[in-house]
Amino acid sequence: MLSRTAEPLSSWTTLHLGGPARTLVEVTHRVELYETVRELDARGEPVLVLGGGSNVLVADAGFEGTVVRVGTRGVAVSDVACGGVGVTVEAGEDWDELVARAVHEEWVGLEALAGIPGTVGAVPIQNVGAYGQEVCDTVASVHVYDRTERRARTLSSVDCQFGYRTSMFKQKPGRYVVGGVTFQLRPGSLGPPVEYAELARTLGIEVGERAPAAEVRSAVLRLRASKGMVLDETDHDTWSAGSFFTNPFVAPGELPDGAPAWEQPDGRVKTSAAWLIERAGFTRGYGNERARLSTKHTLAVTNRGDASTDDVVALAREIRDGVRRTFDIELHPEPVLVGCSLD
Repeated sequence: MLSRTAEPLSSWTTLHLGGPARTLVEVTHRVELYETVRELDARGEPVLVLGGGSNVLVADAGFEGTVVRVGTRGVAVSDVACGGVGVTVEAGEDWDELVARAVHEEWVGLEALAGIPGTVGAVPIQNVGAYGQEVCDTVASVHVYDRTERRARTLSSVDCQFGYRTSMFKQKPGRYVVGGVTFQLRPGSLGPPVEYAELARTLGIEVGERAPAAEVRSAVLRLRASKGMVLDETDHDTWSAGSFFTNPFVAPGELPDGAPAWEQPDGRVKTSAAWLIERAGFTRGYGNERARLSTKHTLAVTNRGDASTDDVVALAREIRDGVRRTFDIELHPEPVLVGCSLD
C-alpha cells in the first residue's frame, strides 16, 4: 500500500482541481481496500474513497483526512444461466477499457457507454448512462463494504435501488465502499435496438433498428469526442467532470414551451438541462479565462488551466441561478462536491 502526505488532489481529478489531502493511500486489493477503510473508521479518521476522479469536485482547501485511492485490478468471467456471460470486475479497473474488452469479446450491453472516464467502482453509484443505455441494465450484483454494519456484503441489482443517475449508494453517501461489480452480459456481436435518435442518425439507421456493437461503440466515441467528453490532456474542453448538471424532472405544466420532453412512468417529464442552460443565456464558452462552459457542450463546466475550485463553483452557481430565474426550474449538480457547495 502506497502512502503520501499533503498530496494535491488536483493530480487525481479530471477537473485538475482540489487542494491537498492530509494523507493519500493507494490500495491494490479488495481485501486491503475494505480493511483500510475499516481501520480508518475505527480511528475516527475522515475518509474519501477516490476512483478515477472523473465525477468529483474537491475544495481548494483539500481534504482534512485520508483519501483512499482505489487501484484494484482484476476481471473474472463465468457462464451463467440462459447463455449469458457473468463478468466480475474489481472496482479500480478502468471503465472504458472494460467496454472495449466487452465489445472485443462479443459481450453485449455496455457498448453505448464507451468513452466515459472513471473506474468500474464508480459506475453503479451514479448509475452511469448514455445514448439509451444505463449501467443498471447489466448489473447483476455489487460487492461492497458496509461501513455501518462493518462487514462485506453482496447486493443484488434490486437492492441497489437504481434510478436516473442515482442509486442507494448515492442516496446514502459514504456508507458503502464498492469493491467490485458483477455484470450479466449477452453473448453476441449485434447490439440491442438503438433508441437514442442522435446515435441512430450517426449510425445511419432508424430508431429501433440494431447495429453491430463495435459500430455502436465507435459511433459513441465520435459523438462524445465532438462534445469534449473524451479525455484529452491537450484539450481544456475535457478538463471537466463531464455533465455538471443532471436533466431535471418537472410536472407537465411546468415544462417550458419548446423544451425537449421525455414522459416518465410517474407522470412527470424529464427535460434537457443543456436546453435550459442555453435558453437562459449561457452559450458554449460562457465564462472567463479561468473557468467557462465547454466550447463544445453547455453541460460541461471546464477548467481552462488556471482555475480554482472556487472559480468553477461560482460559474456553476451563476448558471444554476440563471436557469432558476428564467424557468423556475432547479438544476442539481451531478458530480460529488467535497468541501464545497453551490449554496
